[in-house]
Amino acid sequence: MKKQLVANLEKRAMELVGREKMEEEKIIRKLDSIRNRNAEIVKVIANGKISKKEKVEEHEHVYYDVHLKYLIKMNEEMYLEEEIERRKASFYRGGLFEDVELPMHIPDERQEELFIVDDNLEDIQRERFTYNRLDAVRYAEKWWNTYNPAYEKFEVDCTNYISQCLHAGGAPMRGYPNRSKGWWYQNKNWSYSWSVANALKVYLQSSKTGLKAQEVNDPLQLKLGDVICYDFQGDGRFDHNTIVTAKDASGMPLVNAHTYNSRMRYWAYEDSTAYTPNIKYKMFTIIDG
Repeated sequence: MKKQLVANLEKRAMELVGREKMEEEKIIRKLDSIRNRNAEIVKVIANGKISKKEKVEEHEHVYYDVHLKYLIKMNEEMYLEEEIERRKASFYRGGLFEDVELPMHIPDERQEELFIVDDNLEDIQRERFTYNRLDAVRYAEKWWNTYNPAYEKFEVDCTNYISQCLHAGGAPMRGYPNRSKGWWYQNKNWSYSWSVANALKVYLQSSKTGLKAQEVNDPLQLKLGDVICYDFQGDGRFDHNTIVTAKDASGMPLVNAHTYNSRMRYWAYEDSTAYTPNIKYKMFTIIDG
């Protein structure tokens, strides 16, 4: 069983550098994105780790994480992109009959409909602050594939992770203890805007004090430590958030994220299992207080 999983990892790494026929749409989209940027994948390393096993009669299901590392060359520059791919291998009588990537889980989060921005909160921090972009990026790099025990860990952790990065950069909290107001985490409790993707997008669009942002339309305008929000279905409800941690050779953002953990990923997310042709983006540059 283990040999079969290893063989599948080796095959996947070969597919990603184009040495075998590609059948997965995700791989095709990733390679198309790389070529469209005049870049190339020089090498791929894939390591797997089993997270859970289930057995039902003669069927056995193995859940495992694949740590993929892509060495990408662009305009004579090199950088390393990483992601964690969650997969499920199914066996029948010891034989592998299915090995698939688990799709990104997008919850139906209705709590953010209660969220409002209130700039008359009594606990507003009126002191000016300077957003330390380098500190935000350092935090994003340190915790991209692990979890800070000082905070709650969520099954869908993308917005919680981005909020931690913003706070590490000096963004002040406000609104405690009202979960539907402000942006805060305190005493193992948190606002909707801290943890819910769409609520953080609304907060960044609307806040006039404390953590503030300006929406931009061109990814080239984004700086390190800025935030991109994703509406995969194009239905107006934003599902995912990332933080800019680097730029590629053409100045385009590379981002870190949680839920399906990744670092230095090209901002457009065309290689995500959640991607659809209807995807919409909101891009925010953080403003000093």
